[in-house]
Amino acid sequence: MATTDPTAESAGPVPGHVSGTGPVGGHPARWAILAVVCLAELVVVLDNTVLNVAIPSLTSELGASTADVQWMINAYALVQAGLLLGAGSAADRHGRKRMLLVGLVLFGAGSLAAGLAGSSAQLIAARAGMGVGAALLLTTTLAVVMQVFDAHERPKAIGIWGAVNALGFAAGPVVGGLVLDHYWWGAVFLINIPVVLIGLVAVTALVPESRDPRAGRPDLPGTVLSVVGMTSVVYAVITGPEHGWTSADVLVPALLGVAVLAAFVRWERRTEHPMLDMSLFRERRFTGAVTGVVLVTFGSGGALYLLTQQFQFVRGDTPLQAGLDIAPFALTVGLVNFTGLSARLITRLGLPAAIASGMALMAVGLAVVALVGAGGYGGVLFGLVLMGAGCGCANPAIAEAIMSAIPKERAGAGAGVNGTLVEMGTGLGVAVLGAVFVSRFDALLPGSVDTAESLPAALAQASGGAERASVTEAFAAGLQTGQLAGAAAVLLGGCVAGVLLHRAARPAREAATGPPPLSREG
Repeated sequence: MATTDPTAESAGPVPGHVSGTGPVGGHPARWAILAVVCLAELVVVLDNTVLNVAIPSLTSELGASTADVQWMINAYALVQAGLLLGAGSAADRHGRKRMLLVGLVLFGAGSLAAGLAGSSAQLIAARAGMGVGAALLLTTTLAVVMQVFDAHERPKAIGIWGAVNALGFAAGPVVGGLVLDHYWWGAVFLINIPVVLIGLVAVTALVPESRDPRAGRPDLPGTVLSVVGMTSVVYAVITGPEHGWTSADVLVPALLGVAVLAAFVRWERRTEHPMLDMSLFRERRFTGAVTGVVLVTFGSGGALYLLTQQFQFVRGDTPLQAGLDIAPFALTVGLVNFTGLSARLITRLGLPAAIASGMALMAVGLAVVALVGAGGYGGVLFGLVLMGAGCGCANPAIAEAIMSAIPKERAGAGAGVNGTLVEMGTGLGVAVLGAVFVSRFDALLPGSVDTAESLPAALAQASGGAERASVTEAFAAGLQTGQLAGAAAVLLGGCVAGVLLHRAARPAREAATGPPPLSREG
């Protein structure tokens, strides 16, 4: 890979084997660049969960209602998810370094506005602005990694990128709690400012510019359709637990989102310059990787959502304590990637086997959490470590499979697809596994207790100690059923993704090694 033309390599490596055949190398400052983009990614991911522990402060100091607090938290994720595809396409067209700098500026400005907000409305608006910057940063950081690393080192680099992502989600409540112990709530946003300033200087000095040299005119209709469709679907998923999955407040945006996304697909198939090449979905390696990322995030996102409820409602943990209890999952993901273990396994096993074995190990971890977790934290800890080890191996392999299926000049679009699928998988996991949990919980409630979607509501209806114990047992059984469903989804996804990627790799391997020798009889 030439160091002077980051867009020169348009073909990905042979799917299923990532060792490559070219010389080891890449941009001379590639590891410093990786550190810079990971720092930018870290603050973006932290802000997904950092506000969870600030809810009491926001309620008292800003006079925020429950609905206000929900929007303070959700505005960020909603805008971020809705813009990922468009942000990735913009990075390819206008330059990844340029969009990375724009993302840093928008994220920093939003953080400053959020830290100085004097009302709930101002904070919600600032969080939405931060979401615009976050969408640009998440797509451009991964796209830059694809440009500066060659096929030999890319699995390790993507693994580190993914590990920072996992650590950021887990560290959000911890960082928020530590800051709030010493400062007022606005400080959780203002700590982003020094990071943004460092990032602006480092990106300007280190990151090379790259863009798609064959980018056509902007696909404005596709951008509008993707933003409206994704925002509507994510809104429905976010508000589902609050309003009820069958309420008009959820069904209307959900149906609107599905209809608009269907129109988006139809438009992308017809337009001359699509922001997302729909023909990719006819390739087995791309569809295999897509299946993997949706189902691994479906299982992990949904199961961790259920586990936080178990910690807080059954064990009585605070949000900060629940975050610390789940932290071993993210720490294990970081360990297997920062040590290079994941990259070595991917190189040795190949992408299909790495994805299948990683997701199988993660499914075992989910099952352990579900089956033995009720006996104490020791069983949960063991399951979380297994989940982290499996996720730490499968996630970078899946990201490598997605990104290598897309020409490098479209790396921004690939990063947008990867980010969008993560959001969709996590949202679907929370929605579907949450529905499985509620259904099982309702079915096991004592006859005198009406249907209730939360443990406190059901306990309030219980008339005595025996009934309260039955309600708690029903809640635990519902959680177990939901987690086991997540484990089954992850295992199925691993099998399907592994088979599809293995089949896709066969003709590529034959092309690289030549046809098999003819027999003597031939």
